[in-house]
Amino acid sequence: MAQAQRICILGATGSIGESTLDVIASHPEAFEVYAMSAFSQVEKLVALSIKHQPKVLVLPHAAARQQFIALWPSNQPLPEIRLGAEALVDTAIDTAVDTVVCAIVGSAGLASAFAAAQAGKRILLANKEALVASGQLFMEAVKQSGAQLLPIDSEHNAIFQCMTRPIQASQIKEIILTASGGPFRDTDLSLLDRVTPAQACKHPNWSMGRKISVDSATMLNKGLEVIEAKWLFDMPLEKIKVVVHPESIVHSMVHYVDGSILAQLGHSDMRIPISYALAYPERLTNQAPDFELSDLCQLNFRLPDLARYPCLDLAYQAMNAGQQSTIVLNAANEIAVAAFLDQRIRFTDIARLIALMLEQNWSSAVDSIDAVHALDHEVRHQATARLMQFSA
Repeated sequence: MAQAQRICILGATGSIGESTLDVIASHPEAFEVYAMSAFSQVEKLVALSIKHQPKVLVLPHAAARQQFIALWPSNQPLPEIRLGAEALVDTAIDTAVDTVVCAIVGSAGLASAFAAAQAGKRILLANKEALVASGQLFMEAVKQSGAQLLPIDSEHNAIFQCMTRPIQASQIKEIILTASGGPFRDTDLSLLDRVTPAQACKHPNWSMGRKISVDSATMLNKGLEVIEAKWLFDMPLEKIKVVVHPESIVHSMVHYVDGSILAQLGHSDMRIPISYALAYPERLTNQAPDFELSDLCQLNFRLPDLARYPCLDLAYQAMNAGQQSTIVLNAANEIAVAAFLDQRIRFTDIARLIALMLEQNWSSAVDSIDAVHALDHEVRHQATARLMQFSA
């Protein structure tokens, strides 16, 4: 019997981490949890650690370690506890680790994901910043080290599943990312100035965190996925298309030059793409509910209205302009969304602030991860200052 894959889950207490642990628990013969990290949810990490028995844990600081130890059962051996951002990197490149699940949200997960790529690990990627903020650097590291990169975002995983191997760009007419369209897909455009954070966070299909819910409402999330797809699949931007698909049953498609369109359908359950990536090129059973085609009434698709979704258009512009601009896009959006959720700016000001930041002349070169972080920090600083130009 082959040795079980030793898995490091960076961001174990989030939804991706929990779904990954659920799949692993169903297949103990194939996978072993070697390491996990958490930032603020220490109590939750204790419960997960008792269940999955990792050898290594990563926590942000000494206070979190003390909290963890105080909650840990005295009759069980304590895992090794590592602290801080450097420990995330050290654990990602640990020689005992076979596969790194990069599920830390935001720029905090960039350095460890990049380190895993440099170390030639098998990477299950859910961290958007790895490709949005450092796509060229990241993909060069993957190529040079021989790392295996497998996407676990549902849209990119769907595309990966629909692509024939080896991937030949000349055989593909376009890849098609599907989007729900968010809560305002049919709202009169004249009313968007007045929508509230509560309305923006009320997704028509599922419950998500506040920030990602707003990104879905603006479709900036789909713009980031366009950028990710460009790097993941080495496709020209003009071959990457977005369609609004309200039912969220088709997760994405690949349109081939012979007219065939291959689509991946299923429930919106992250255990499906995660189990596919964990076992690739094999397939595993998981606890996701069965999907019945007979339950389908209809599938609708339409092109996105860029007047309704200017953030999607800004994402295409940023990708055309280069890596520097995609860093600006992402950082400015995070500042704008936080301000909207705090009711300091209007919903429509999110796109306006991003556009202002993209128009600036940014002279910083982004030839290292440190440079990426520096530009990201500077953009956030200047975007925060620009908020004074707007009023809710």
